[in-house]
Amino acid sequence: MPLPTASVHSAHPPPTLRLYQREAVERVVAHFRGSDEPAVVVLPTGSGKSLVIAELARLARGRVLVLAHVRELVEQNHAKYLAYGLEADIFSAGLGRKEAARQVVFGSVQSVVRHLDRFDDGTFTLLIIDECHRVSPEEDSTYHRVIDHFKRHNSRLKVLGLTATPYRLGQGFIYHRHHHGMVRGGDDCFFRDCVFEQPLRLMVKQGYLARPVRIDVAVERYDFSALRPASSGLFREEELNRVVAGNRATPGIVAEIVERARDRRGVMLFAASVAHAEEVLGYLPSGQSALVTGETSLSERERMIADFKAGELKYLVNVAVLTTGFDAPHVDLIAILRPTESVSLYQQIVGRGLRLAPGKDDCLVLDYAGNPWDLYAPEVGSPKPATDTEPVQVECPACGHANLFWGRKAGEIVIEHFGRRCQGLIEEVSGKRSQCEFRFRFKVCEQCGAENDIAARRCHGCETLLVDADDKLKEALRLKDARVLRVAGMQLDATVNGRGLPRLKVTYHDEDGTTLAEWFALETAAQRAAFGAVFLRDHLRAPGARWQPMSAEEVIAERRRLRHPDFVVGRKVGRHWQVREKLFDYTGRYRQAEAAE
Repeated sequence: MPLPTASVHSAHPPPTLRLYQREAVERVVAHFRGSDEPAVVVLPTGSGKSLVIAELARLARGRVLVLAHVRELVEQNHAKYLAYGLEADIFSAGLGRKEAARQVVFGSVQSVVRHLDRFDDGTFTLLIIDECHRVSPEEDSTYHRVIDHFKRHNSRLKVLGLTATPYRLGQGFIYHRHHHGMVRGGDDCFFRDCVFEQPLRLMVKQGYLARPVRIDVAVERYDFSALRPASSGLFREEELNRVVAGNRATPGIVAEIVERARDRRGVMLFAASVAHAEEVLGYLPSGQSALVTGETSLSERERMIADFKAGELKYLVNVAVLTTGFDAPHVDLIAILRPTESVSLYQQIVGRGLRLAPGKDDCLVLDYAGNPWDLYAPEVGSPKPATDTEPVQVECPACGHANLFWGRKAGEIVIEHFGRRCQGLIEEVSGKRSQCEFRFRFKVCEQCGAENDIAARRCHGCETLLVDADDKLKEALRLKDARVLRVAGMQLDATVNGRGLPRLKVTYHDEDGTTLAEWFALETAAQRAAFGAVFLRDHLRAPGARWQPMSAEEVIAERRRLRHPDFVVGRKVGRHWQVREKLFDYTGRYRQAEAAE
């Protein structure tokens, strides 16, 4: 095995690992003993990923390559390994070294990918990727070219990623399964398992990280509420500039930061654009402030960062360049003057101020952009469907797993969520774990009756091509005895039938007032069960909820829990119309029923 439990590499006593660091190492060793599948370790910024990397490199029997995307991380990781009294090579053009002879090599991915011929002897058994959320799912990406090269020379290569933020914009979680027994990312994720995760809240509680103190500042803020990220998931700089350029709030904001920084040692300001950063710099105390952007030369950047770390500069303004690979423990004030596209970016920014330092009790966080993120809140893994949604917990009716989806709450009641399938992992008799089959939202295969994801094109059960929603609408419109409604609203009424028995009447209407209706009885347990199966399962805004109304009046009182379909198809039976088909989650080309001809 490439990762033994003990090392004979050095007589020097290794640095002392914290309990969670030791557990992370043990989980990695256990995983790779039984699997060659790529794994992830999640540790918050400032938790000592470099030490975990060093310990794993020390334990490995074969050769090890540790990759990072910036020279600062290459240098930090290399230094921690040297603390063991061991030697290792560095392969990084930015550091002026291209060595690859020793058992352990720390390299920048950009340098390694350009010199893969230096790494083709087949002796590497472990590849460690720091900040592994940067591994793109694209097969021809830089990281994948490196991984594929090493796998060609060793098919059993172990690949481990470490990150504080295990998600990517547009992709969600970068791994498929979590060791707590849940599915996170899709089955196509390169990293298969998160084998260990240390929560940020626990790190702060145990005193391993400084306590973040977020202040709701009273001065005027920037209003980024009208901005929407581009298709890349990032805000466009020109749109950010329209908000901040010459904004009358800027002088007051900077004055507020300077006032609150009187008793602080190191202040980092995250600006929205280069022009914005230059304006902010102009309001900061001269001689105590500097600006770092992507255009700053390497030598100038190194000088300013060194001055900042030495305390010769108090304020360091930057534009999206110091979110990772930057270590200045004395930072005790973070000012955010830009919107953050995700909780991961927000965590990375605030994480710059959470490292411990002598005399440092906490880190003040001043947010002037109205970012909605909770520093401790977990990432849901899918794009936020609306600004007023939040992470909500939804129990699976089948396996009991507590899922985390985007949704809305009324008090403590989840009245809506956007989850599709249970994220729980079920352990089979063989020991294999597979995802729970329960689907909160689905479309049924007309051939075999299997429930499929609402975006599926083929049935996962019988491989039959699923009937397209537009085809259903076209077919219905060809029939003389069919009525197709593009539903504009749904009305609920408590009424009685011809025999005087209580019924719930559900009326669907289109933009022109044309209607179709259906009736439900809720008097007996069997009738209520049928209502749950044929109506609630599709209509609930929070499907899977354990809500079992006992009467039509109760359904009407809680109508906020229900959604109406996008289309309803009715067929004429005698003199009356019967609802035969309801289409939810419609994404086809027809937006109105009368246009679907």
